[in-house]
Amino acid sequence: MKVVLFCGGLGLRIQGGTESVPKPMVCVGTRPILWHVMKYYAHFGHDEFVLCLGYRGDAIKDYFLNYPYRTAFDGKEERPHTVGSDVPDWKITFVDTGRTANVGQRLKAVEPHVRDEPEFMANYSDGLTDLPLPTHLAHFRERRAVGTFVSVRPHLSYHAVEVAGDGLVTDIREIGTTPLRINGGFFVFRPEIFDYIRAEEDLVNEPFRRLVKERKLAALEYDGFWQSMDTLKDRQQLEQILASGRAPWEVWAEVRPLAAEVGRPESLSRRP
Repeated sequence: MKVVLFCGGLGLRIQGGTESVPKPMVCVGTRPILWHVMKYYAHFGHDEFVLCLGYRGDAIKDYFLNYPYRTAFDGKEERPHTVGSDVPDWKITFVDTGRTANVGQRLKAVEPHVRDEPEFMANYSDGLTDLPLPTHLAHFRERRAVGTFVSVRPHLSYHAVEVAGDGLVTDIREIGTTPLRINGGFFVFRPEIFDYIRAEEDLVNEPFRRLVKERKLAALEYDGFWQSMDTLKDRQQLEQILASGRAPWEVWAEVRPLAAEVGRPESLSRRP
């Protein structure tokens, strides 16, 4: 199954406001987070990728075309390429989807590459998880939906505050993990999704509301490990977990301990 990866973000909050590399190329350890995301999908047998390039798309192309272990490349734009050694079967199609396009328009731009597929996956390329991917696919197929996403509970490092009418604080507490669920950025679609996206529209706001109205949008609730990389603090936390040698999202590794063992909130640890 093909995997569409949105790779157009700047990642300014991660890089201290500097425009040096696109967000998907910000490293967790020695590899870009994009590599970790692709490695996750390839582990489950999905190694054909369509990369929606935007800001500094040249940096993303250069990384894979000059990959240290690359064994073959045909040298042509927007054609599948095979890279070797630790990623021997990856086939990558690069598509320039515009520097300022939103996610919905980036997806529309790659429609010719996935329109004939019975289903395909997509990802924001800025989050990591240990979700068993076959579980997500089965959930999607059972509901015969047009689209689905993974619904997660974010850990928020903020404090909830209650204030009385006189302006004095009556309670303050760390929010931690909230009952609120959010879109975790891991999607599965049928090609009918393109019929719901109109000109200039983003993916979630208008198209997803149309799907909701027609009861054609599903969500898999997952309480295992998930973390996005939106800020420098997020990156540092992911790197700390990786440095421990026990990163939960490395589903391709033989041993994957609970996230709580490496400092993650208990509520986000992987289910047994």
